[in-house]
Amino acid sequence: MRQQTIAGSTPALRFLLDHKVDFSCHAYSYEEHGGTATPARELKVDEHAVIKTLLFEDQDGLPLVVLMHGDRKVSAKELARQLPCKKVQPCKPDIANRHSGYLVGGTSPFATRTPMPVYMEASILQLQQVFINGGRRGLQVAMSPLDIGRLLQARCVEVALEK
Repeated sequence: MRQQTIAGSTPALRFLLDHKVDFSCHAYSYEEHGGTATPARELKVDEHAVIKTLLFEDQDGLPLVVLMHGDRKVSAKELARQLPCKKVQPCKPDIANRHSGYLVGGTSPFATRTPMPVYMEASILQLQQVFINGGRRGLQVAMSPLDIGRLLQARCVEVALEK
C-alpha cells in the first residue's frame, strides 16, 4: 500500500513518495545497540528480511553504502576484492552521520546527504519484501528489494558472512 501522507516525514520517505514507490511504514520502539534484532522482534518479521544500511569508506576515505541482511555481517576483505580497491572499512559513527545526513541507527540509503555508490548483497533480491530504515530511529519501511536496487542503482555483491 502506497503511503499518501506521513507524519514526521523524513528525506527518505519524501524520496520514496517522489519516486512513486509502493511501501508501508512501520514504527517500533528503538533500542540503543539493538541492531536489526529489535525491529525484527517488534515487527514480528525474520531478521534476514531486515536490511542494514552500512556506511564504509575505501582507502581514500571515499564513502559507500552496503545493504546487508540483518542476520549477516559484511566481509570487508571480500567487499574490497569485488569493488575492486585496496581496502574498505566501516565508517566511524560521526563520519557516517556526516555522509548520510542521518543518525546511526536511523540511516536510510535513500536521499543521503552525500551521493554514494550503493552495493547490495545479491541474495536480498531473492526476497519478496524487505524492511529497511525509513530515515529515523524506530522507523522501518517495507518494500520490494527490486525497487530498492532500481532506485539506488545498486550493484550486487556477495560479501555476506554469518554473524
